[in-house]
Amino acid sequence: MSESEIKIYGATWCPDCRRAKKFLSDQRIAFEWHDLEVDPDAQAVVQARNDGNNIIPTVIFPDGSHLAEPTNEELAEKLGIQRTAEMHAYDLIIVGGGPAGLTTAIYAARENLATLIIDSKGLGGQAGVTERFDNYPGFPEGIAGQELADRFVKQAERYGVEMLQAVSVTGIMREPGGMLEVQTATADHYDGHAVMIATGSSYRRTDADGEDELIGAGIHFCATCDGPFYKGSHELMVIGGGNSGLEEGLFLTQFTDKVTVVEYGDSLRGSKILQDKVLHDPRMEVLLNHAVKSFAAKDDGSGKLGTVVIEDRATGQTEEHHPAGAFVFIGLDPNTGFLNGTVGLDERGFIATDQATYMTDMAGVFAAGDVRGGSTKQLASAVGEGAAVAIQIRHYLDRMEGVA
Repeated sequence: MSESEIKIYGATWCPDCRRAKKFLSDQRIAFEWHDLEVDPDAQAVVQARNDGNNIIPTVIFPDGSHLAEPTNEELAEKLGIQRTAEMHAYDLIIVGGGPAGLTTAIYAARENLATLIIDSKGLGGQAGVTERFDNYPGFPEGIAGQELADRFVKQAERYGVEMLQAVSVTGIMREPGGMLEVQTATADHYDGHAVMIATGSSYRRTDADGEDELIGAGIHFCATCDGPFYKGSHELMVIGGGNSGLEEGLFLTQFTDKVTVVEYGDSLRGSKILQDKVLHDPRMEVLLNHAVKSFAAKDDGSGKLGTVVIEDRATGQTEEHHPAGAFVFIGLDPNTGFLNGTVGLDERGFIATDQATYMTDMAGVFAAGDVRGGSTKQLASAVGEGAAVAIQIRHYLDRMEGVA
């Protein structure tokens, strides 16, 4: 199947359309979006496929077939996404298939540990949706995020790691016999001698119109990763006036003539030192008490960011900005909701671990990468933690075998 030929027909106001688009995006599957309110021919296509009815989303596949109002499960089945594991019990179950989880899996499988990865989205994690990495060792010319993620996955496949995607984990519990049970949204459950949590964190979104379509095409969440692509630009925008936003805004000044910081509140939230640096830098402009209303692509067909509309929250007046790129720094949320209090979290909701062993307060359950409290939220460190925790898991399993 040529995934790039998948077409989704729907409307921006349709929640099921947004869900279907998000599902394909999460699996890193390319598709064409046809909006019935913009494309005059789209409605006729939908009606022709659905006996004259306007049923959206209608998803058309390269083989000519279509699904109307499909669930995520129906999409996964049609795309041939493996969602059920071959075995019931494993030496190690890894929840999360980003760089940390994949690295741990590679190390564990090379030690002949039966290893299963379960990921709720597409394998590769945040790395797979990052436009390009120029700061990852070993690639002096840089490497596209999707290509790097694919390399991680292929290497794990080479060592026999079993991987499920589009499968959400709903809980982890201790069985009476001592094994750890991992429960999934597909009503399956798998037993492991050890479990590693590497579910990462999610960048908070502005939820402004047009944001989803432009992520990676002008909207970014990492200045270190993507700032260098805008060298020589006239203006870049930073959304968020906390420590991260101000630090990254100062970093971006080396690539552009001007950095505009948009802060929702009536004052900056970063440290006093950072505020002073920003407010005294002639290349930076701060707009307080402003909110992003919408993002729009250029009208040249490139699909790149062209316009950001922001609103003065005091007056309601709006104005257009045309930055080359917009960087969103309004916080990170750890992907820990499924844990339901089974392991300890820190004050920010990230998983608390022993600093030496990466083990949580639940014996046999480890954590690494962005979901772990104290991690640096960088690709290289996630890979490093993935390798380090694999060694600790091996030591743990050896001790358990000795006890048995």
